[in-house]
Amino acid sequence: MTSDDRASRAPQTRDVGGRGQRGYPPYDPAAYPPFAVSADLVVLTIRDDELAVLLVRRGQPPFAGELALPGGFVRPAETLRQTAARELAEETGLTAGSVHLEQLASYGDPDRDPRMRVVTVAYLALAPQLPAPHAGTDAAEAAWVPVATLRPAARRGPRLAFDHGQILADGVERARSKLEYTPLATAFCPPEFTVGQLRRVYEIVWGVSLDPRNFHRKITGTPGFLRPVGATTTGDRGRPAQLYRRGDATALQPPMLRGGFR
Repeated sequence: MTSDDRASRAPQTRDVGGRGQRGYPPYDPAAYPPFAVSADLVVLTIRDDELAVLLVRRGQPPFAGELALPGGFVRPAETLRQTAARELAEETGLTAGSVHLEQLASYGDPDRDPRMRVVTVAYLALAPQLPAPHAGTDAAEAAWVPVATLRPAARRGPRLAFDHGQILADGVERARSKLEYTPLATAFCPPEFTVGQLRRVYEIVWGVSLDPRNFHRKITGTPGFLRPVGATTTGDRGRPAQLYRRGDATALQPPMLRGGFR
């Protein structure tokens, strides 16, 4: 093989933006429409015996003055999760390691943002008794709002900006579903809790009333779900209740189906 033959078979180099891209076919970024990537947060907690979501009132267009989920554009050096963690810290002062944080879904309808094509990746965050929020850099205010007062769940109340109503509905359904087959309900509880407190989490998130005895039997009979602390509540009225911590189970077998406690 001659040197000319070897040169003809070598990967071609195309300089895009001043950097050689060896082995890649010709590519012109200007031939494709630009789009942005953002991360939005569905932050759920239980406040005043209700399931509540963190919302911000937008301080600038589009949808200025309207309620929306907290979120922001992904910065050049950030991963998606880093953006979600940054937005969580800006709105609540909490670190991602102190709450349950998981990726929910991605949303990329062409007209979801009137400014330009924006694909957002939503994250679900859960924690007990989260503190009063403070608005981030582009929000006029931030507040905890009962989920039941918002569309589409209640078909009434204010709509959310962008497609955040759908994202919220998806986040609430994810939380409700995962309560059935994972120990996620404990994310709404303090480190040590009673079975009664845990039952109330299920009732609030699912929006149902559960039989206390049936719930206690199933919850304590699920392997690895709860770990007794060896102490009881003190100072409460009535009979002291045993305290528990979350066990080491990552999946519940059998699952705690929503219709199975009545």
